[in-house]
Amino acid sequence: MLLEEAKQRAREQWGEDPCGAVHGEEHEFGTREFFDAVERHRYTEYAPWMPEVMGFDKFPEKRLLEVGCGMGTDLLQFARGGARVTGVDLTPRSLEITRRRFSLYGERGTFLVTDGERLPFGDESFDVVYSNGVLHHTPDTSGAVREIHRVLVPGGIAKVMLYHRDSLAYWGELVLRRGVLGGEFLRGRTVAQVLSRWVEYSEHGGNPLVKVYSRRQARALFEPFGEIKIEVEQLTRPELRFISRIIPESLFRALRRTLGWNVIITARK
Repeated sequence: MLLEEAKQRAREQWGEDPCGAVHGEEHEFGTREFFDAVERHRYTEYAPWMPEVMGFDKFPEKRLLEVGCGMGTDLLQFARGGARVTGVDLTPRSLEITRRRFSLYGERGTFLVTDGERLPFGDESFDVVYSNGVLHHTPDTSGAVREIHRVLVPGGIAKVMLYHRDSLAYWGELVLRRGVLGGEFLRGRTVAQVLSRWVEYSEHGGNPLVKVYSRRQARALFEPFGEIKIEVEQLTRPELRFISRIIPESLFRALRRTLGWNVIITARK
């Protein structure tokens, strides 16, 4: 796949299907009720661990950049926590939605359409750079990480989520269910094609590039940084199917932090 084609597919995907919008579809798009529903689902049903792990309230007065801000759901939380936020995204529609969202809630931010592999900022421009579920869609992920390193001040923090290769979602849902039992491999599709086809499924056929990373691979990506912490999160009980009802909470938490779909890197420059 040509590099620019991959980026165009991502732009088409998120232009047609803004990430998370389905969870507010019972309300008029772009209303306060719509955004409240999207936010409620994200932080109470889908990923209740996220506010603490991502540290939405830990960066007051810090200059914070989000690479791939989407509809601005997470960026708004950082703004509410007192950060001075800038959001960039490859998709113009995403930024239109984010601007509206910030206006509705009376928060301030700066928003630009740009490519995460070529950030339009000078060296050492930000105290924090955040990116959630984005850099595994860009062709040159290592280049994007180098850009994050470049724009961070010395001692600055990068907090990035990538999809986890050693996860139940990857091996159970994608490789076994879709690839083997679903016949995708018999049709001649590669693992990369299965990921593109099913991870960000859309009736509009966006099929963006999708990559996955082990803990070791994620650590290697951030090798230029001085300190690197790796965490794993994101597993829901429905993913465990019939055994969910018999698994105690302590075991479920351990599985979530081992087999979760998100590998989260916190790195200090």
